[in-house]
Amino acid sequence: MDEVIEGVRKIDFHHPYTPYDVQEQFMNTVYGVLQRGEGQIGILESPTGTGKSLSLICAALTWLRNHKKSKFESSVAEAAEAFKDEPDWIINQMLKRKREEVLKQWEEREARLKKIRAKEKQLEERGSKRRRLENGSIRKNVKTDDDEEEWLLDGFQDEDASQGNDNPSNFSKETRTLMGKLGMGTLQAKEEEEDTGGNEIKIYYTSRTHSQLTQFISELRRPTFPASLPDSLIGDNPGAESEDIKHLPLSSRQRLCINPSVSRLGSLPAINDRCTELQQPKSKDKCQFVPNADNLSLTHQFRDNALATLPDIEDLFELGKKLHVCPYYASRTAVPGAEIITLPYPLLLQKTARDALGIKLEDNVVIIDEAHNIMDAVANVYASEISLSELKRARQMLGVYVKKFGKKLKGENRVMVAQVARVIDGLRDWLESTLELKNDQGIVDPNVLLRSKGIDQINMYKLIQYIQDSKLAYKIEGYVAQAESQSTDDSSPKFSSSPVLHTLLSFLVSLNNLSSEGRIFYHKVSQSDIKLSYLLLSPTHAFSSIASSARAIILAGGTMSPFEDYTTHLFPNLAENKITTLSCGHVIPSSNLCVWTLASMGQKNATRKVEFEFSFQKRSDKSMIGELGIAILNICTVVPDGVVVFFPSYGYLDEVVAAWSETSPGQPKSLWDRLQAKKAVFRETKGGSSDEVLEQYTEAILGIDGKPNTTTTRNGALLLSVVGGKMSEGINFSDRLGRCVVVVGLPYPNIHSPDWKARIEYIESTTLERLKASNPSLSYSEALATAKQAARDFYENACMRAVNQSIGRAIRHRNDYAAIVLVDRRFGTDRIRAKLPGWIRGGLVEGSENGGLGQMMGKLSGFFRSKGAPSSA
Repeated sequence: MDEVIEGVRKIDFHHPYTPYDVQEQFMNTVYGVLQRGEGQIGILESPTGTGKSLSLICAALTWLRNHKKSKFESSVAEAAEAFKDEPDWIINQMLKRKREEVLKQWEEREARLKKIRAKEKQLEERGSKRRRLENGSIRKNVKTDDDEEEWLLDGFQDEDASQGNDNPSNFSKETRTLMGKLGMGTLQAKEEEEDTGGNEIKIYYTSRTHSQLTQFISELRRPTFPASLPDSLIGDNPGAESEDIKHLPLSSRQRLCINPSVSRLGSLPAINDRCTELQQPKSKDKCQFVPNADNLSLTHQFRDNALATLPDIEDLFELGKKLHVCPYYASRTAVPGAEIITLPYPLLLQKTARDALGIKLEDNVVIIDEAHNIMDAVANVYASEISLSELKRARQMLGVYVKKFGKKLKGENRVMVAQVARVIDGLRDWLESTLELKNDQGIVDPNVLLRSKGIDQINMYKLIQYIQDSKLAYKIEGYVAQAESQSTDDSSPKFSSSPVLHTLLSFLVSLNNLSSEGRIFYHKVSQSDIKLSYLLLSPTHAFSSIASSARAIILAGGTMSPFEDYTTHLFPNLAENKITTLSCGHVIPSSNLCVWTLASMGQKNATRKVEFEFSFQKRSDKSMIGELGIAILNICTVVPDGVVVFFPSYGYLDEVVAAWSETSPGQPKSLWDRLQAKKAVFRETKGGSSDEVLEQYTEAILGIDGKPNTTTTRNGALLLSVVGGKMSEGINFSDRLGRCVVVVGLPYPNIHSPDWKARIEYIESTTLERLKASNPSLSYSEALATAKQAARDFYENACMRAVNQSIGRAIRHRNDYAAIVLVDRRFGTDRIRAKLPGWIRGGLVEGSENGGLGQMMGKLSGFFRSKGAPSSA
């Protein structure tokens, strides 16, 4: 890898600012991974505040433009080689014509997009960019109260179901034929692809949340990149020196549907079902916004506007409303011409979602941001659950529906609806009997589960196909919602945010696709409710379709350490030379970070000392909890403004607060009172409003509207939070809000819980199988020891990822500074330290684990004095 980085070190990445050394290092590494291609993987860690997103953009798009240039030059050279036996004048003429054709195509496309940008700018200046549709422009779809035919099931035919595999988007045959002509989805016409650059390499960028994607798009608007044309073609044409980025965001119907009668349904499953139902040939009410022969020009106008304006999802939604064309479908026509496509995790990680959107990863680049939780994200995409209360509600809704329409249902529909009822009754009976057991949770044998009420006699695949094709869940939920709204005098029924029959369908899909990587669990929710849940134990197989297709994959995040899990569980069979890892330093100077390991109150050789070890077996020790309180009280004395403390769990936080609230003999005030006298104290509660707590915490430090509170002698605030809670991810404790982050203990998951038992057993068994296959000479005892170590590493890494994410809440930009205190003797061991991010290890005070509270207080006092910060004393 060093040779590649050396080769690209002098490349201009077109960064809009002067990049820091760590940014140069990061961009060089990204460029090198993309340049090598052939399934290369980059696992890159760049701390928050180091401009990771902008560095990703500059490296990836610089590579893409350079790749396009070199690809053209290679095609010219190959063409010349093919005609090498012809006279020179023929070769020159042929090459000249080829160059002229490429230049003309590029100029026409850029001129068209430039014209649209100019028009958009004029609209912005007039404040008209986000015009809303006139009320009269939407054809109203008014239904009378007694118009209930919409909810009646259509005739069911086996051949319709058999088409489902080849039609993941559930369009009618006519609609799919038309979409093929329009160049949409997986049926894009070859001519259209060539015209819009459909064969060009694309960058697929995904992140966890909608807000993170929106932030990335705003960063995308900062840099300017040179044209993708070779320098030999640009010549004296000054207009060809730069080329705007062609970006397209993709999202679900829930965010993009502009049909009020569909979008009002609220839940994604209901919107999906109603939308696809409107595409069926038998549908009486066609959606007027779906691209068709009548609005073909508007669809192409949508495409060109999207590629010309660097839109976000809200922009696409408004553009669709303005042009009266569906942005969910029309955006597909822009896919071939896009250079970078942004989309949320579920649309990229699930193969069925990629197929429905016509996304092809073959030979393209995939960038996964905030990738520290990628394995959990893959598991969540495939996870499903159903509770006893939901099954009871589903049975009740089914009863209401059958009472109304039972006599109208045709033979096949009657049989399939009865089977749905039988499945619900079977699952319900099993859960009711399990509710009587002593254990609160456990692993479920799917064979035993399916024997309940003879569910195993039902063709589950055919039943699932029927529910999907007939839109049974949508029709039942829709009718019941309408019936209930009429009884409450509400003419605009809304679906439940978690429709129970769609929830049942998701669970049945999981139940029908059980693999060695998945398990079913039960978990008691309350004395009267219990749920079944499907969990993917390993992301390996689910992620393999991405890993085996893409030209290169970049996994990037602020806290990716420890790295081993990604290589072991996402890419277990990939050669070492295919994987590049990088842990960047921070952009802050070393003097802006102080990391201390507090292993005990006294120094290492002290005769009487309490060692901090917050393991499950030892963490309830009253004296240790008391010493922890004294340590935090002392930290609050020297640290100005905000101190954030992360505990292993909500239960332990409650236990600690209860202990601190007790008054010790001979002490006039409890520890809790003494803490409150130093700083305003706030705590995160399970299920509570984190926004409200965060707002109060911020006001206590910064004052209201930036005006300090002069009515109190307290300096700043103390926030007690939980690792893995809402405060530990996505919250920005920059500057005065986070001058010190304290991590108490190591938050290991409960290894005795059924899901973690299953994970550990799965990793041990699969590692053992892999070792036997790759190294037959290895003894069984050695292989078993290695497999158990692999499981232990996975368990420990899950803990350390959570710790590192919490630590990452502090230090958010170059001029920020903070102290980090790790309270547990185990943080002083080499094994745990090796799993901390590089920038944290670099800030560790050497030997701090032997220093005790006194030395730490001296170090913290000096650190904050050097910053000119007043103490809280």
